[in-house]
Amino acid sequence: MKIGSISLSSQFVILVSAVTILHRVSCDSVSGLCELSVKDKNKVYYYSLKSPLRNFPHGILSEDGFYKVAANGSKLWFQLCGSMIFNHDPPTCVDCKDCGGSSRCGMGCSALISNRIEGYPVCTTLGQPSSTSIDVLDIKDPRMGIIVKMTNSGPKRNCSLSVSVICNSNGVQGPQKLETNGTCDYTTELKHPLGCAKTISSGGNGWGWFGTFMIIILCLSGGYLLAGAGYRYFFLHVRGIDVIPNLEFWASLPHTIQTLFQSLVRRFRGPSQGYRSSYSPVNF
Repeated sequence: MKIGSISLSSQFVILVSAVTILHRVSCDSVSGLCELSVKDKNKVYYYSLKSPLRNFPHGILSEDGFYKVAANGSKLWFQLCGSMIFNHDPPTCVDCKDCGGSSRCGMGCSALISNRIEGYPVCTTLGQPSSTSIDVLDIKDPRMGIIVKMTNSGPKRNCSLSVSVICNSNGVQGPQKLETNGTCDYTTELKHPLGCAKTISSGGNGWGWFGTFMIIILCLSGGYLLAGAGYRYFFLHVRGIDVIPNLEFWASLPHTIQTLFQSLVRRFRGPSQGYRSSYSPVNF
């Protein structure tokens, strides 16, 4: 069937392509927010929470679509570096308009909490995927892990969730506790291999300023020799070894350096044994 000059199949292909592009752009933006590089002395520590591992192909994202923890009558659902997906056990609570609405509650945000108010479970959105930020747990020891913070600006108050991702190379330990800081700020923690940093560079293995200076000197000398030799060969028609500019200087350079080095050694070590100054008394 055709509508105008565009068929329904063509419209469907265009629609699918547009949705795919928007999904990829959204995922890439969140992925960028879930990366962190920290320089400490001569080392650079790199974290990428969406990098796949052998036992965790989806990175730090929960394969269930969400993490869940309950404490003191409250229930918290969250997902790191992405939106939550509920294929089972979705949240059932009032006021879920900022996170998918009543029909898709929990599938439009990255963190949601349910508190009992006057006997009813009332939901509050704590974070959105685009508001994700990452920092190290301890700047003095970046290897301990990182902290992932999500925020949400609501009409009445601003809320947040901070998740400490502690380095644990042995496996994953989900969230076990939930704490409240202030009126609408919550914290929890989990252990994961992606909380361990990768050292990608070390400044102490570089050339340093002296090595850089020597490279500049060698490049300038090489450029001078090439330009001078080319000028003498093509314009002065000099052939053979004499094509090298200032050949006498370069030929005497090793001997000059050796003489200078010996002079410095004598200056710092003093006169050697058997050396007699020209002002020493002489017995006739």
